[in-house]
Amino acid sequence: MNAVSAQLQLAARPASRRLGALRHDNYRFFVSGQAISTIGTWMQSLAQSWLVLRLTHNPLAVGLVVAIQFVPMLVASRPGARAVERTSKRKVLLLTQGSFMVPAIALFLVAQAGLAQVWMVALAALIVGVVNVFDIPARQSFLVEMVGREDLVNAISLNSSVFNAAAVIGPLAAGFLIADFGVAACFLANAVSYLIAMLALWLMRNLPALTIKRRYREASDDDLHGGWLLLRDSHVTLLLVCVAAFSLFATNRLVLLPLFSDNVLRTGAFGFGLLVAMLGLGSLIGTIHLSISGAQATGQRQVLLAMIWVFALEFFTLSRSVWISSALLVVAGYCQICFLAISNSRIQTATPDHMRERVLSIYTQVLAGMSPIGSLVTALLV
Repeated sequence: MNAVSAQLQLAARPASRRLGALRHDNYRFFVSGQAISTIGTWMQSLAQSWLVLRLTHNPLAVGLVVAIQFVPMLVASRPGARAVERTSKRKVLLLTQGSFMVPAIALFLVAQAGLAQVWMVALAALIVGVVNVFDIPARQSFLVEMVGREDLVNAISLNSSVFNAAAVIGPLAAGFLIADFGVAACFLANAVSYLIAMLALWLMRNLPALTIKRRYREASDDDLHGGWLLLRDSHVTLLLVCVAAFSLFATNRLVLLPLFSDNVLRTGAFGFGLLVAMLGLGSLIGTIHLSISGAQATGQRQVLLAMIWVFALEFFTLSRSVWISSALLVVAGYCQICFLAISNSRIQTATPDHMRERVLSIYTQVLAGMSPIGSLVTALLV
């Protein structure tokens, strides 16, 4: 199940059950560790883009490094999911969190010593992308083992809220650290955050025994063929095109925002962190609003959100005030998360039950697959 669609389902649940996942000790350990780890990840993402910009003063290099990190998920997401399905999720996550520490520590050492080069940052980004191939499906499938199916929607929703909250805290913290201590401090903070996540995983107890499902076929050719056949439905196809456009033009924050903060607003690293944080704040507000409002996923509302999003970004390009720019990015972030949630909900509504997982697999590929292309296109256009 996708996190944004879970937000819409959560609104229909009784208020007494909206924090049901927190009843489980293992989930409380997990979400606490992931909250710290995700903040650290955001800090490294910002420091990575800022370091490449400082080394090259070339937006194409920034876009290339951002794109490299997403490529492994595009080409190997299903093989990674198959491998994760057949082993202990906690063991996988302990391994991936430890693996994430390697590029973080390496970047800290070379940045601190003043030896960092672009190829080193690109290699670190590639390693993170490869580890994500196993880490992301492990985290998603681990939820049901911790909370059961009864509280699964709530657990997904809380995870989404944690991610969006980290998208506010992490960039702000990164901005402060880069301005006062340099980019190396962000890489060190991220490495430490993975230690906390590993400790949280180690503290878990009484997890269910691993079971292997013989009927696992998520990545089979028949499933994919069936999913693509459904795209003859013009309604589903149009919605997926909208998602592709969103991914192409709206997921390039780590390419554009360092350039705006450095060359247009001239606010330096702190301004870069502030701008990314305000975009995350808008997404967090949108997530909370979806959780409590029960708003209908209609095409009219989606068009309105898209129009507001476009106008917010247009005015952002004209602004020369960091505070006005920040306010406009809050609006853009809110529109982005709500637009995606409505797209996901409408796609699921228009898809027959027996085809839903297949189409959502295509949806995920479209959303993730256009992101590296968007980063490169953006960098070439700047």
